[in-house]
Amino acid sequence: MKYLSKNLDKSHKRDEFNCGIPLLDNYLRKQALQEIKRKLSACFVITEPKSGLLIGYYTLSNNSIPQNFIPQNIQKKLPTSYTSIPTTLIGRLAVDKRFQGKGFGKFLLMDALKRTYEVSQKIASFAVVVDPFDNKAESFYKNYVFIKLPDSGKMFLPMKTIAQLFK
Repeated sequence: MKYLSKNLDKSHKRDEFNCGIPLLDNYLRKQALQEIKRKLSACFVITEPKSGLLIGYYTLSNNSIPQNFIPQNIQKKLPTSYTSIPTTLIGRLAVDKRFQGKGFGKFLLMDALKRTYEVSQKIASFAVVVDPFDNKAESFYKNYVFIKLPDSGKMFLPMKTIAQLFK
């Protein structure tokens, strides 16, 4: 069965979503539509075709990180005139408990990376940044070669690496 991500809207059954992390559940139920309306983030969802249940979601927004947060080996390849580097933030990514362990987290991440890569062809973004919620999330992103940023709990994946996935 093929899944397609869609923009979150009022028709989606947000109240039934339960990933097991109240912060992520409440965001989807109470805050996501407001942030979309205010242009603070974009939220994408996948649903179960027959029931319409939300399988999972992720958010994207523009972001920047101080150049000195980037690992030295990458930083030395960047112009020193940039104090901040443009990035894209995957602010949240969650899968409903009923669908966990079935590859939907990977699907959502790859969808987010592909969408980000495509946009980066028009609006510059040096990397994708995530801020893992806990050790389990950090391990998830490490599996996809995200690099831990020094001096913060955030992780990033250079667009150059992402490009190799989708060229």
